[in-house]
Amino acid sequence: MNLISGINITGSALNAEKIRMDVIAQNIANAHTTKGADGKVYQRKVVSFQSILDKSSNGSAATQGVRVAKISADQTRGETIYNPSDPSADKSGNVEMPNVNLATEMVDLVGSSRAYEANLSVIRNAKQMASKALTIGH
Repeated sequence: MNLISGINITGSALNAEKIRMDVIAQNIANAHTTKGADGKVYQRKVVSFQSILDKSSNGSAATQGVRVAKISADQTRGETIYNPSDPSADKSGNVEMPNVNLATEMVDLVGSSRAYEANLSVIRNAKQMASKALTIGH
């Protein structure tokens, strides 16, 4: 594998983790949204990654990066609380809350952030290796 393709693979991972962090931030921002533009309670979004495969010169599949395969809604139901003064309350005074757990979102955010930092380190190290390679023989 050459240096440039390695940086491209790492760049695809950086992009995928950025999207994941954006989705997590959206989940956190909507943790108390009981009625969205569609009139329904907010549903937590989940990011799924997919490997990008390419045929190598010998015909075998070779990984060429990662991408976001889909962003789907988590179908689990949120907690129901009694709050008759809420405009989203039903006839019984119950309000369905979003299925967003802030602790889970923060753990996911830390994991995504660490993966992003690790990929940045790969690019930094590749850049240093390329720089050192250029000085060999001088």
